[in-house]
Amino acid sequence: MIAHGPWAFPPRELRDLQLRVRTEQQTPEWKTRYAVRSGVEGTVNEFTHGHGMRRCRYRGQGKAHIQHVLTAIAVNIERLSGPSPTEEAAMPRRPTAFPNYLDQREIHRPKSWRTPGS
Repeated sequence: MIAHGPWAFPPRELRDLQLRVRTEQQTPEWKTRYAVRSGVEGTVNEFTHGHGMRRCRYRGQGKAHIQHVLTAIAVNIERLSGPSPTEEAAMPRRPTAFPNYLDQREIHRPKSWRTPGS
């Protein structure tokens, strides 16, 4: 009888495969290959969630391809026209109403809640 569920041990073949893959993931070559993939993941996420690319507006592979190409062009233009990442990081966020409320009433809050300059 084979036990099933999260408490059971995986079959020997699966366990050996997991060990081999986990060992391979520690090599510099694998980490270099994965760095490229992880850099692309943000772009893929932006396309699917930010630009609705999970569903195509048109039917047919050719029209879907054109939609993807035009969306990619629009995203690139949007990125090039926006502020550079260093400019975004340099501007601190304005405090919200809650920190202002605490400050007005001189209620102590942890340093991690404070914005730069307060």
